[in-house]
Amino acid sequence: MDDCIFCRIVRGELPASKIHEDEHTLAFLNIVAAHPGHALVIVKPHVANILDLDDTLAAAVFQTTARVAKAVKAATGCDGVTLFQANEVAGGQTVFHFHIHVLPRYTNDKLLPFWPASSPGREALDDMAARLRAVL
Repeated sequence: MDDCIFCRIVRGELPASKIHEDEHTLAFLNIVAAHPGHALVIVKPHVANILDLDDTLAAAVFQTTARVAKAVKAATGCDGVTLFQANEVAGGQTVFHFHIHVLPRYTNDKLLPFWPASSPGREALDDMAARLRAVL
């Protein structure tokens, strides 16, 4: 896509502090970082979200993400790493080009309180698992 910010970075039209690049993926530092070392891992072709990601790109982006997460941990000395990936507006996606955030985390940094915990019963869990298996 011509106006997609991540496509423009892939094409070299916009600057990025690159960490890693290969045939399918590009990793670079986020300019709106939660902590120093906050990285983004993207697929190079324009793919809107995980729902459109094929198996080859899925494998490539998660391999790169694992490598970048290890590098972030080693380079920053953080206490942990959170991976964050959002899809569609209701899922919190704001840039509609598939990407994964690699966030260095520190004890008590108070980032990302995602959801309140709930404990559905075993019957509800088994029912949902059956529904998901049927779709797969």
